[in-house]
Amino acid sequence: MKALSETWFAEGFIDFELKKYTLLAYLQEINRYFNENKLYPQLSDVIFHYNNLLAFKENKQFLRQQFPKQLTAVNLERLQLLYEQMIADDEMMEELESIMQFALLKMNRTIKEGAEIYDFVEEKLNIMPVGIIPLDIQEGYMLLCDGKFSDTEVYQYRLTIFERHDEKYRGIHTKHIGTYIRSLAHTYQSIKSDLIRHRRELPNPAVYTIQTELVFPVQETLLPVAKRCLVKYITANRA
Repeated sequence: MKALSETWFAEGFIDFELKKYTLLAYLQEINRYFNENKLYPQLSDVIFHYNNLLAFKENKQFLRQQFPKQLTAVNLERLQLLYEQMIADDEMMEELESIMQFALLKMNRTIKEGAEIYDFVEEKLNIMPVGIIPLDIQEGYMLLCDGKFSDTEVYQYRLTIFERHDEKYRGIHTKHIGTYIRSLAHTYQSIKSDLIRHRRELPNPAVYTIQTELVFPVQETLLPVAKRCLVKYITANRA
């Protein structure tokens, strides 16, 4: 996927038509992935650019500090470069405002399309604990099974806490452990027992199954949504 830079709308020649086609080409590719039911990293990428535009639009001081500057003179005595900020150009700022307004509208529509896919997938996930859940659930295993019903993908998870804007958020890191072929011998409980027997670093792990009848791309859609749903499930059941 051709990426946009953080300040794509303010780089190079600031022209509405030029930036419009740059944006539409980017969103066309995003939508191509969405049409294939592939959400990540495309959805998070377009959300980042949308929020970045809002930050530039709503925080004029930040915009003034970050906007490209134009060299106008050289002070040889003090060896200092004197810059004239291009933001002082009212005509250019009007063009920039038009670009941002157009981009925010188009990105918002694309985000809504991605969010609809996300919500649909989330509604179809069924999370259940396997056996008795220990007191310490910061680390454990996630067993993911999709609509093919042939394999169970096993991931080791670890919950994390990070702060952003004076708020605490829960995140999750996962590592793929292996794949179990679905059979009468490989029930979820037997998979848990096998993990305990062969992976001694977690002698009493929390284990959760996430099942769905959907057949969506695992890495791009099912796994990212499942990870977020597991964080919500664990947080809700700890409260």
